[in-house]
Amino acid sequence: MKAVIQRVLSSQVEIDGKVAGSCGHGFMILLCVVEGDTKDDADKLIKKVPVLRIFEDENGKMNKSCLDVGGEMLVISQFTLAADCKHGRRPSFIGAAPPSTAIPLYEYFCDGMRAAGVKKVDTGEFGADMKVSLINDGPVTIILDSKEL
Repeated sequence: MKAVIQRVLSSQVEIDGKVAGSCGHGFMILLCVVEGDTKDDADKLIKKVPVLRIFEDENGKMNKSCLDVGGEMLVISQFTLAADCKHGRRPSFIGAAPPSTAIPLYEYFCDGMRAAGVKKVDTGEFGADMKVSLINDGPVTIILDSKEL
């Protein structure tokens, strides 16, 4: 699984002109389930993401986690993170897991964030044409790959 984690002041996702999900101060996460991923991959990210210390403490040091600051999360499915751009100019997305695998693991990850104690976890809609907006905080952007954890 691949995750792009952005520290945000706020974020929202619109589908067909209506807000489908949002978060305040916390993380906007683009999440990609890759072919071959299992619950073990999701568990690695579930263990790491809510406790990443990328929020500033009273001394301006990144020493606080999303849980420490009472942060919220907006998790967006993003199969294009599996893009293979090695050949030609058109990316191949063959490395992305099919929906039958990706949807349950995406939902498992979101449920894991809730179980970890994140006070609000909103989502977009898997496979929908979504319009995502956010106000970066920092900006701080972290890329995680479960295969590297």
